[in-house]
Formats: sequence, C-alpha cells, structure tokens
Amino acid sequence: MTTHTAPTERLHHPPELEAEPFGDSALMLRVKNDDGDFRRAAGRRLRDVLLEVRPYGVLDIVAGVESLLVEFDCLAVTHEQLAQTIRLAVAGSGLEPGAPSASQALFVIPMVVSEEFSPDLQDVAEELGLSPEAMLQQFQSSVLTINLLAAAMAPMMGGVQFPGQVSRCVEPRTNVEPGSVMVAGTNAIIQPFPGPSGWKVIGRTPLTICDIREDPATSYKPGDLVRFDVVPESVWSRLEGQFLRATPEGAASDGTGWNGAEGGNSDLP
Repeated sequence: MTTHTAPTERLHHPPELEAEPFGDSALMLRVKNDDGDFRRAAGRRLRDVLLEVRPYGVLDIVAGVESLLVEFDCLAVTHEQLAQTIRLAVAGSGLEPGAPSASQALFVIPMVVSEEFSPDLQDVAEELGLSPEAMLQQFQSSVLTINLLAAAMAPMMGGVQFPGQVSRCVEPRTNVEPGSVMVAGTNAIIQPFPGPSGWKVIGRTPLTICDIREDPATSYKPGDLVRFDVVPESVWSRLEGQFLRATPEGAASDGTGWNGAEGGNSDLP
C-alpha cells in the first residue's frame, strides 16, 4: 500500500528546508541546521539558486539574516507547488556553501575616523577590552558579508571579528548622518540617509552608498563581501559624494579613484 504525505506536512516538515506560507502569496524559507554560520551561508546559496532558476510565478525574493521571503503570483502557483519546485531545485544544486558565487562582489570601503565622525569609538573599544587602535585593526581585518538590505537599503553585514558583542546605545540617536559606519553585536551597518539609530557609530565613509539617481540605487546586494579601510581625513574632500562601486578584481580600490595604499589609521579622538 502506497501512502502519500499530505501537502501541509510536506510544506511544514521538509528535509533540510523549511517552507512556511506567509500570507496568501509568499513563502518564508529557512534552512534547517544547528550551525548558525551554516544557516546564513546556505541561505545565501539558496537565494543564488532561486535567482538562477527563477521558479514559475515568483515575483520577488527578499533576503533576511537567516531566511528568504519568496513572493509569488497566487493566481499562477500555490504554496505547495512552489515549495515543491524549490525543493527540486535545491536537490539538484545543493545548499552546501562552496566557492564564492560568480555574482558575489567585493567592496573595499574607505572610512574616516575622527572625533566628529566616531562618537562611540572609545565606548566600543572599552566595552571590548581593547584600545581604539586594536579595535579598528580587528574591524579592518574582518571580511563582512551583506546579509540583508535593511531600512532605506542600508547594508546589514555580519562577520565582524570582535572578541565579544557590542551593545546598542542606551539612548538611540534621533539623527545619524549618512555614511556613518555603525556596529552592534558582531554586525555592522552603514547609514544611507539621515535618520535615527541605536547602533554605535565608529566612523564615516565619504562615499554615497545609496543614490536614487543611479540605476539600481545601490551597487551591492545580499551575499556581497565588504571590507573597511581607515583612511586619513585629508582623503574626505576628494571622495565625498562619489557613488560606491564594487572593487575591481585584483585592485585595492573601491572604483572611485581611492587607492587602499593611502589608508592607515587617522588621528584617533
């Protein structure tokens, strides 16, 4: 006698991949694994697979830290049909993190450190039990991964190699300047436009990271890699307002005319 798994059971208890209905026209996908780093890496791999396969009916794919929201045309496909298609695609491609994707870009972002641009630098260093110089060195040596695009297309990045977690501000700021580089936990984010934030500000980039006059408005996407390089404040006027672009392969530049060889710690506050 052959038994068939009910569609709802397939949808909620699949092997390795969890696919839950999210309203009438979306699926929330999560990779099942006890290792958080694996879940995040496999989630990025899943996004690449879906962008390549483009299952019928899919309208948009929104990345979260450890999840993907897949929006679809509910008149073209059902939750169960789409979940099955995605599982077949995963079975054929696998989700094990491997070599960097061909579509994965690297951004080397200049950051200026000063009393004005780095109001929380000293507090972050003390919280971690480091000197400001040592904390910045660890920050610069970290290769971060953009996990998702937060409010106003802000790149939220994971992988900061700090020896501990950074707390958020006790009192959030009502206005943080665009370009501000901020940290919380072991994550980093860049403020695209003026606005409030409770993350701690340790520097500022002179580059424009989101510009609605550009198409697309940002040059980065989830899964891309980021490294920060502290540069002297004298570089600011030359780079201010230039649009952030990916670093050409083999170059120590972010494509704006800044050369990484000019980097180095500026005078700390």
